[in-house]
Amino acid sequence: MSLRKTLIATAVACVTAIPAMAADYNLKFQSSDPAGNPTFIIEQEWAAKVSAASGGHLEIEMLPVDSVVKYNETHDAVGAGILDGHITATAYISGKDPAFALIGNTVGAWGSPYEMLRYVNYGGGKEMMNELLNPYGLQFIGATSGGLEAFVSKVPIDSVADLKGIKMRAPEGLVQKVFAAAGAVPVNLPGSEVFTSLDKGVIDAADYTVFSANQAAGMNDIAPHPIYPGFHSMPLVEVSINKATWDSMPADLQNLLEMSVNHLALDMTSQLFMKDLEAVAEARAKGITIHDWSQEERAKFRAIAKEQWVDIASQSANAQKVFDSLNAYLTSQGLLK
Repeated sequence: MSLRKTLIATAVACVTAIPAMAADYNLKFQSSDPAGNPTFIIEQEWAAKVSAASGGHLEIEMLPVDSVVKYNETHDAVGAGILDGHITATAYISGKDPAFALIGNTVGAWGSPYEMLRYVNYGGGKEMMNELLNPYGLQFIGATSGGLEAFVSKVPIDSVADLKGIKMRAPEGLVQKVFAAAGAVPVNLPGSEVFTSLDKGVIDAADYTVFSANQAAGMNDIAPHPIYPGFHSMPLVEVSINKATWDSMPADLQNLLEMSVNHLALDMTSQLFMKDLEAVAEARAKGITIHDWSQEERAKFRAIAKEQWVDIASQSANAQKVFDSLNAYLTSQGLLK
């Protein structure tokens, strides 16, 4: 064999003997959703797409809720490096700073997830989130959403005025405060008691979850006047990563993650919206009356909610910054006067 052929054969043998390189980054992300949940499945698909797009340089393992730490402990775990990242509702850490409550679920602010996503991506929300999260050791990559929560009701409610005296289930905090200011009578009830309480007439209505989930649970059968699309609650779901890990990444992987989260938001909002529309059609076929508030009534509710935002803004310097940012954006878009 000639020297040239020997060298080529040796080179080929060396190349084929080299094992496949491990990913540059093997990351564990924990979700606030359980395994099998439609939202969690979408998140798993996102992780697989990131790996494929990175050419294997970035591997993300999506873990369901409570896999490593409790659902409301992932912020601390990501900051400490116990987890590499998470996909979860920002409002879960409202106790750290009222600012997280205000930006995590700006009750009454949004008429669709796309309004919120425009604020995050183009209206200053992303910069605000990083200003809040960076001191805790987290980097905000981007946001997604499960969509506007529907409103379950046994009686017709077509306006803010119709809320007066309505006894309703609402979670503690900002949601309760806003509904009380609007004239309703909020009560504390765990989710497990909502169906029975509606069925027995203990409450007239409930802030519960998205329309498709309410329909699947039979809520609309016993409370046949749901409001859809919703007008009150839509949590911001953040995708964040350990800041030291983020800072160590080359720009191309950082850019890939940012673009991928934008795609995740499109996947999640679109697929869940489709499920809602299918559920709406099913509900109408069963004779359920669906109420859709006018833009004027939504604006009235938003103005009432703003008064409660102001109260939260007074509770910390960061909360005031969030309020100023949200107020400027909503005003510029004609959503708030």
